[in-house]
Amino acid sequence: MGVYKLSTAGGLATPRTNYSSFLAGNPAVPQSAYESISTVSVSTAVSSISFTSIPATFRHLQLRILVRNTSTSNGYSMRMNSDTGNNYARHLLIGDGSAASAASVTSTSSMVLSDAAVSTSTASVFGSSVCDILDYANTNKTKTIRTLGGFDNNGNGGIFFNSGLWFATPAAVTTLTITPDAGNFAQYSQFALYGIKGV
Repeated sequence: MGVYKLSTAGGLATPRTNYSSFLAGNPAVPQSAYESISTVSVSTAVSSISFTSIPATFRHLQLRILVRNTSTSNGYSMRMNSDTGNNYARHLLIGDGSAASAASVTSTSSMVLSDAAVSTSTASVFGSSVCDILDYANTNKTKTIRTLGGFDNNGNGGIFFNSGLWFATPAAVTTLTITPDAGNFAQYSQFALYGIKGV
């Protein structure tokens, strides 16, 4: 299907074939908006992973996660700047194909991200999630986190949507630490951190 533009008469004109000139002249279509900052690939099981010295040169951050746990506990969570105080809050929705549930926590010591595949899941199944951290370098705002994740275990599993807040004294996020609720992150789990450009 072609990319179309509106004609002066309000209808659709002929398909546009010069995509590069269209993208170059259209500020609403970002080019290279995501830049890789760092990737951690788990070669042997680990109890946590961290991103440190995160540069303050982007507008937002995004985590892309593929994860499996060595235990039967499927949750994993994140802390910012090594803050272990009760300075996190969240609202979440969970669905497993047959039922849905919702929950909220107003004060807790970490930000739950999503569910991982676990030791009893089908072999080679990994959970996945994408987590956005908005205005992470702004020192005048508490930090909003939103996550969409889940996994499919050959016919069962679940989907997880989380909206959260780190409400400690506003500070730029320079460190992220991600930890499973129990056990370790299994071999071949992967965590990729991206910076999102913007104005």
